[in-house]
Amino acid sequence: QARLEESGGGLVQPGGSLRLSCVVRTPIFDYFALGWFRQAPGKPQRERVAQIKAGKPAYIESVKGRFTISRDNAKNTTYLQMNDLKPEDTATYYCNTLDYNDNGIMPWGQGTQVTVSS
Repeated sequence: QARLEESGGGLVQPGGSLRLSCVVRTPIFDYFALGWFRQAPGKPQRERVAQIKAGKPAYIESVKGRFTISRDNAKNTTYLQMNDLKPEDTATYYCNTLDYNDNGIMPWGQGTQVTVSS
């Protein structure tokens, strides 16, 4: 059964870095565009923060220059390198494959918690 497995979150001080990983267990990983989403405490919606489609990355304005999305097709894995983290980056982070409207396709995984605090 296709599923998503995020890892790499943790507690980090402002200005710190984390690298998130997500294994996408599907036999057709290469076919999909990929995205990273986050859901902040108290917010009802997930926010897509980064995506990679046809090899091209894209980011929301608030993370540009700080976050980097990548993928390793040989490992069915996508990564989100997060640098210069800010308290407002605190959230649960999720990955997913993307449809043509950039919405997540697969059932959501557990996510990985990122807390930025001094």
